[in-house]
Amino acid sequence: MIRRGAAFLLALMSLPALARAGAWPVPAGETQAILKYEGSEATSGFDPSGNLLPIGKQRDESLSLFVEHGLTSRLTLQLKAGATEGSDSFIHYSGRGPAEIGLRYAVYDGPQGVLSVYAGAVAGGVGRNAGYAPPHAGEGDIELRVLVGRNAKLWGKPLFGEVQVARLFRRGLPDETHLDVTLGWEPAAHWLVLAQSYAGRADSHPVAPEWVKAEASVVRRLGPWAVQLGWRETAWGHEAPLEKGPVIGLWRRF
Repeated sequence: MIRRGAAFLLALMSLPALARAGAWPVPAGETQAILKYEGSEATSGFDPSGNLLPIGKQRDESLSLFVEHGLTSRLTLQLKAGATEGSDSFIHYSGRGPAEIGLRYAVYDGPQGVLSVYAGAVAGGVGRNAGYAPPHAGEGDIELRVLVGRNAKLWGKPLFGEVQVARLFRRGLPDETHLDVTLGWEPAAHWLVLAQSYAGRADSHPVAPEWVKAEASVVRRLGPWAVQLGWRETAWGHEAPLEKGPVIGLWRRF
């Protein structure tokens, strides 16, 4: 199912730009949709001391649809759903991924930057953590997020930076804290270069899994569409796999 979805996404890339997700609100009445394929593999992982050890082959794939709709000039509705599949030496999972609904409010939205807050509810789906967790784990999760964005210029070209801090309150699984950082630069018309990092920590005892993932991607505008091609890889961690794999996104604003 995931591979068929990825093939469909690649086919769409030939269709005849760039919308910005994150802290910035979507204008009232407008909608942005992002279809994204993410794949990763790992054969080693970080132990509790941060040393790399072999873990056997681990594979994960997901196809998700993320939708934002501007309810007012400051309030944005967020929806997310998708499918996921993966395996390791002990389990195999396939089915619906987590589904999420929430609201993002721009507390401040000025010419130089934006400050937003987000609250959402998550319905658990299948996944690696869910495979080892009690039944119904992850159902009824709550996510709270603060998002800060800043506009600037680099060599006369548009540049933006964004920081997101999130707290995920989970049912049947350890709560998590996330820190996401994005730097985007438009070196030429219709092109955007993105450098991103995703860090997290789970409230597990006695050892808390921690991870930092780095991602680099290029986005090409095609009229009302935008295509994103990138690569994501774990840079550091404790009790976390060393994952790496492609990121392919198709953005549409209407």
